[in-house]
Amino acid sequence: MIEITGFDVDSDDIIGQEGGFLGVRRLRLRNRRSDGSLSARYTCDFLVRPHGHDAVVVALYHRTKDGVEVLLRDALRPALAFGRDPAGLPVPDERPYMFFTELVAGIIENHDKGLDGVRKRAAEEALEEAGYRIDPDAVEMLGGSFPSPGAMAEKFWFTAVEITDPGAQSTPEGDGSPMEEGAAMRWMTLDQAIKACARGEIEDAKTEIGLRRLAEHLA
Repeated sequence: MIEITGFDVDSDDIIGQEGGFLGVRRLRLRNRRSDGSLSARYTCDFLVRPHGHDAVVVALYHRTKDGVEVLLRDALRPALAFGRDPAGLPVPDERPYMFFTELVAGIIENHDKGLDGVRKRAAEEALEEAGYRIDPDAVEMLGGSFPSPGAMAEKFWFTAVEITDPGAQSTPEGDGSPMEEGAAMRWMTLDQAIKACARGEIEDAKTEIGLRRLAEHLA
């Protein structure tokens, strides 16, 4: 078995970031082996974002006499609306994806440092996307996960916050982007939401992970 001890970088470029939200970092690499030899050169492409590496996922929940309910958000996802060309799909989509059901989530900005920074960002996203003002100290950490390590170095930080008064909701301010327009929210029992994921009715991976981690946390 070949033992890899590191990489030699022949070139390192960022492509297509001008004026956009994402760029492509293109590395031309060689694997450095334990015997001192190098592999053939190969290309490694992955997405990069200038305004924050990671993201926070926020499971807002409240307790009722019938159990726990979670807040779900249906928001625009143009990348799915335009990126799912039926001609290229192995299995046709059952429905269009203009709106997509997710938990509250957002980018952890460069000035958000440490776990306190993650909690602060979770509280800001709860206000921005859901209209709930929460104390960052009340944010519960549920661990992290890399959603697509072959395409992006982003890590999702999963969090949860109990909403004691669901009626204390203000109008979400959003982040000023037109992509925030038309978003709608609904409460669903935690058990029903997890079952909806298993049935393919909720197809967002970070949402399913967040819901399952919340269920384990509350158990």
